[in-house]
Amino acid sequence: MIYDYKVQDISGKTVCLSEYKNKVILIVNTASQCGFTKQYAGLENLYQEFKDKNFVILGFPCDQFGKQEPGTESEIKYFCETTYHITFPLFSKIKVNGSEAHDLYVYLKQEAKGVLGTEAIKWNFTKFLVSNRGLVVKRFAPQDTPESLRDIILPYLEQAI
Repeated sequence: MIYDYKVQDISGKTVCLSEYKNKVILIVNTASQCGFTKQYAGLENLYQEFKDKNFVILGFPCDQFGKQEPGTESEIKYFCETTYHITFPLFSKIKVNGSEAHDLYVYLKQEAKGVLGTEAIKWNFTKFLVSNRGLVVKRFAPQDTPESLRDIILPYLEQAI
């Protein structure tokens, strides 16, 4: 279950995902120099719209795709806060594929496979929707914009405790 995992926030503090129990969660691997980086604006808008309805977005910077997240955690945080005014939780840079993939992403990929049943993350801004019960319910491709997810997320919020 998603609540069994621990991650490091962007400041290096250990966070147990059980802190997000009873919330609908959207988990996203992000990058600051990607063609999809502008999705930060849509993600923040989605977060602002639904954060008071037990919804949270968790952003995980990743440099595995085209070296598009080369900065340090403090540089990433500064970029996100000053360029896109991000207020949703950001975490330390992780790997999402390969032998060094973070355990959280190993789990996410097993629970919600990609096209043709593949597990590998194909690019930045792949998104995973987690229900308020901690179950991974859907995987979205990088080109699926935050705006296009609104109506998909809404029924899960209505079911939230």
